[in-house]
Amino acid sequence: MKRTGFIGGSDCVKIMQGNWLELWHIKTGRSDSEDLSRNLAVQLGVWTENFNLQWFEQEHNAVIHNHQYEYEKQIGSVPTKGTVDGMWNGSIVEAKHTNAMNSMENVIEYYMPQVQLYAHLAQADGAFLSVIFGNNKWESSFVRYNEEYFNSMWAVVSDFWGYVVRDEEPVGVETPSLSLDKIEVDNMVRRDASTDNAFIDAAHTYIEHEDAARVFGTAKADLKAMVGSNEREVYCDLLTIKRDKRGALRITKRK
Repeated sequence: MKRTGFIGGSDCVKIMQGNWLELWHIKTGRSDSEDLSRNLAVQLGVWTENFNLQWFEQEHNAVIHNHQYEYEKQIGSVPTKGTVDGMWNGSIVEAKHTNAMNSMENVIEYYMPQVQLYAHLAQADGAFLSVIFGNNKWESSFVRYNEEYFNSMWAVVSDFWGYVVRDEEPVGVETPSLSLDKIEVDNMVRRDASTDNAFIDAAHTYIEHEDAARVFGTAKADLKAMVGSNEREVYCDLLTIKRDKRGALRITKRK
């Protein structure tokens, strides 16, 4: 596919990752985009896409429509294109296949620029990411469209596109890091508590006493393991371990 003349979802990912120079060469026609026909990971994702979407339908009792629907739109000064895998209940459904050691959080963060562009193009409330991990795990998460993030991202994308239009090599450009905290994932957000004094104080206390708590937990488990199944109480000068009527063991310090 010819990659000049527009910005797509995967391009947004590259731009927000700071890979401007490589993408600029492609968008100005100085080099061809990478041939992915023999890229195993990419082709595996292509071949498992239909199964992935069928599994999503099964797990969500859903019926996906608008398969591989293409969008084209001028957003500000930037011509865009995007092809969504499918739609369900006003939301995009995107099928992804990644390695078994990856996490859903990493997948969401990596594809966030693409997801937000596609949701904007489709005027959707967000996107479901349907993800196969390796060959034995599947998860899905809903990422809500966030206009504040999109506008901030599009300012960066528009800046990149300006270099393409001017045929000016983007050297020494620093890509801003955009916070994802306010973007709802499965109806929940993240919060940076770095300026919350109470939270920071509790965090310091947790870190300082983490080792002691681990030692305490191990000793507690060891003591209970030493109580025989036919013993109702085991004690010493320091403490006693008693078995209640339900069979649970309780440790009490002796005065």
